[in-house]
Amino acid sequence: MTWELFYLVCFVLGLLLCVLSLFTGGHGHGGHFHFGGHSHLHVPHGGHGQTSNSVSPFNAFSLTAFLCWFGAVGYLLRTHSGLFAPVVLLLASVSGLAGGALIFWFLASVLLPHERALTAEETEITGVVARVTGPLHRDGTGEIIYTQLGARRSAPARSEDGTAIERGAEVVVLRYERGIAYVRPWSDMDL
Repeated sequence: MTWELFYLVCFVLGLLLCVLSLFTGGHGHGGHFHFGGHSHLHVPHGGHGQTSNSVSPFNAFSLTAFLCWFGAVGYLLRTHSGLFAPVVLLLASVSGLAGGALIFWFLASVLLPHERALTAEETEITGVVARVTGPLHRDGTGEIIYTQLGARRSAPARSEDGTAIERGAEVVVLRYERGIAYVRPWSDMDL
């Protein structure tokens, strides 16, 4: 394997992993990186409902940025300059470290200060008023949408008493079990 090919492979691998993480997204839990699926940002939990705002400098995002910058600079210097291989390796390594450090700084200084773990109370949907988007047929499952924490969410739903509920009806979630919201029409609620 030539140096040019080595740098090119590093660049392409780093770029592919960066694009993969862009489309699959990072999650604020875990501590590992799945090359075949999705990436996780390492956010250790500090206690109930809290996260520690720390991230390892050796995380998947920083490592892919390192590979990308290292490979790109190494390939360009190796093919378009007359520098010796050890000098190119040194400059490519410094560039890779700079790219990885930039991504690490962005994660630690910009993204992580806004991360926090959600509590069970914040994600509880019992008592939420929702709108039926997929009709609930008699003894069947439909879909509801509701707003929680400023975001629109959806959930599969069934009528609590097994009756049909038309699309567009306002409903109240009475309980949530095994991923299904059991609802009753808002108009049927005794207030």
